[in-house]
Amino acid sequence: MLVYSSGLDLSTSALRLLRRELTARRRRIGTRWRRLACGRQALMALAHLRCGHTFAQLAAGFGVGLATAHRYVTEAVGVLAVLAPTLRQAMAVAARKAFVILDGTLMPIDRIADDRPFYSGKHRKHGMNVQVLTDPFGKLIWASPALAGAVHDIQAARTHGLLDALSTGGIRCWADKACQGSGPSVRVPFSGRWNKLSAGKKAVNRAHAKIRALGEQAMATLKSWRLLRKLRCSTTRISDLVKAVLALELTASA
Repeated sequence: MLVYSSGLDLSTSALRLLRRELTARRRRIGTRWRRLACGRQALMALAHLRCGHTFAQLAAGFGVGLATAHRYVTEAVGVLAVLAPTLRQAMAVAARKAFVILDGTLMPIDRIADDRPFYSGKHRKHGMNVQVLTDPFGKLIWASPALAGAVHDIQAARTHGLLDALSTGGIRCWADKACQGSGPSVRVPFSGRWNKLSAGKKAVNRAHAKIRALGEQAMATLKSWRLLRKLRCSTTRISDLVKAVLALELTASA
């Protein structure tokens, strides 16, 4: 395999964060020697998350074995996933905002046609459903664990306890039509065909769409991590991958 130098469009703060956490983990578990130093292991994990490089590519680029590359990246992802905010922590942040924006996204996966639980009829592809909460400016606050793509957005929000948390905290939330019936805390646009809506309802829907458009920036931020554009791993790992990306993004924007 040919090897060449490349670069990552990430801040050094992401590298420092992951290197610090990996160093602390090695001290905690009493690691004496590793093939790669903490900084190189952190760089390998960031290359995997940001660019979607395979373990074979990483192993060749960093001069380690395939199993070692897999083990190092998995360890780094687990370290980052722990840093991601819980729903309770996210609600504490959301309570200080004027309102929050809720939206769902589908993380595409490489499933076969028989894997119907992962097939999203809305998007017509296999994937994992992830609910994302942002502030009024589109800054990420929280991302949910990944559920099968066949799960509807409102069902996913209920499964994660998000709707109850918003209602209990009295937090105003803007969402799309998929969340109709979510309760008084969640505001959704008027349903129905556009040409049959009254002028007042059309004006409300336009204003609602302008507010929710800022939430789409968070989706674009997540998909800027190329690994999340097409996941080719076990579905049990996807929640940790999303949490790891969320932790890095929150650190970079802090």
